[in-house]
Amino acid sequence: MYVYNKARVRAHVFLCMLSLHVLWHLRRKLAPLLFEDEHPGEARENGASPVARAEPSGEAKRKAATGVTRDGLAVSSLDTLLEHLATLTLNEVVMPDQPNRPFTLLSEATPLQRRAFDLPEVDPMPNLPKVQDSKNRAEPYNFQAPR
Repeated sequence: MYVYNKARVRAHVFLCMLSLHVLWHLRRKLAPLLFEDEHPGEARENGASPVARAEPSGEAKRKAATGVTRDGLAVSSLDTLLEHLATLTLNEVVMPDQPNRPFTLLSEATPLQRRAFDLPEVDPMPNLPKVQDSKNRAEPYNFQAPR
């Protein structure tokens, strides 16, 4: 049974518009990693008609032809990039000799995942303890098993 309520319909439309707005911002921030034009207004700035079909920029053509970003990373669609980001896992580890002291371990990010989190300036795990690496950049702890 469907119950249409004016407040629910307005809330639904608001949430749909909000999700589109967030998606638009996400695509703009991640454009260097996606098959997206990083400079979509370039043709209009050069005097092209606003109703004419937009020509992709030289950088967009290069990314489409090579399939590689300036950083040497693979170019992908937003869906593929989100699937790749979903492989970054957070694991709760319990050592056999200390079962009452579990700790959280973030899997090591690939270069593409690191770049995807750096572009929008997002920390994937803001609550994990930090350790300084050689570049003086805070990184999550990485556990190395003894050999």
